[in-house]
Amino acid sequence: MTTDHRIIRFELDGPAGLERMTLDPDDFHTMPSEQNVHVYFEDKELGMSAGVWDTTTMQEAFGPYPGDEFILVLDGSFKMLDENGGGVSATKGQSVIFRNGVPVSWKQDGYLKKFYITYMDPRADIPEGLSAEGGVQALDPDCVLTDDDLLPDTSTPQREKIFFENDHGNFEVGCWDTQTMDTPAEPFPWHEFAQVLEGEVTLTDADGTAHHFAKGDIFFIPAGTVCAWTVPTYLKKYYAALDPNIRPGG
Repeated sequence: MTTDHRIIRFELDGPAGLERMTLDPDDFHTMPSEQNVHVYFEDKELGMSAGVWDTTTMQEAFGPYPGDEFILVLDGSFKMLDENGGGVSATKGQSVIFRNGVPVSWKQDGYLKKFYITYMDPRADIPEGLSAEGGVQALDPDCVLTDDDLLPDTSTPQREKIFFENDHGNFEVGCWDTQTMDTPAEPFPWHEFAQVLEGEVTLTDADGTAHHFAKGDIFFIPAGTVCAWTVPTYLKKYYAALDPNIRPGG
């Protein structure tokens, strides 16, 4: 785990392997034999965590999903069941959005591994009375952007499609692309988990270290990290961004 203001590249098993989790039987309909995690970044005050996690076969107890979350399925598949036994399925290579508080049960047959960013502010109540419908979105591995998604007032053509914004208005998931771009080094305004779908980018941090990312790479930028962006030709990404300056209740 780190709380440093530095660019983080996600690796499949973390930098030194995953750590066995202590599990509460009350959280499960069917207990897994094990679950493991590596937390790359955590902001306990905000209730945000980002990392890599895996599990064996299991089913969680039915109830409100614990937080707004964006994941990339690295291995395996799962189904998020609603109260009628239907629901949303996702498999390796898919990105998935979960809304805090939706009534569901994660059903897992076999092994699964995911990258994740989860946000559940400890100062805010979990929403009540939600329907499971629309609360879980499995995204296409290839996001399609059109000219209808063009952003105004950008120095280079950029497009964005927002798939999800949480109840507080501080956690957002979307797809964004840009043509050739160079930015000055400046503090990054929010926590961002990014999944490169196409193209490449080099992020240069305050000490001059260059971090190169291409299709399939995952990286995380903590809010306040000083960095410059260099996109040589094109970049498209899924992103999940948490603005630490917007708090529940205003």
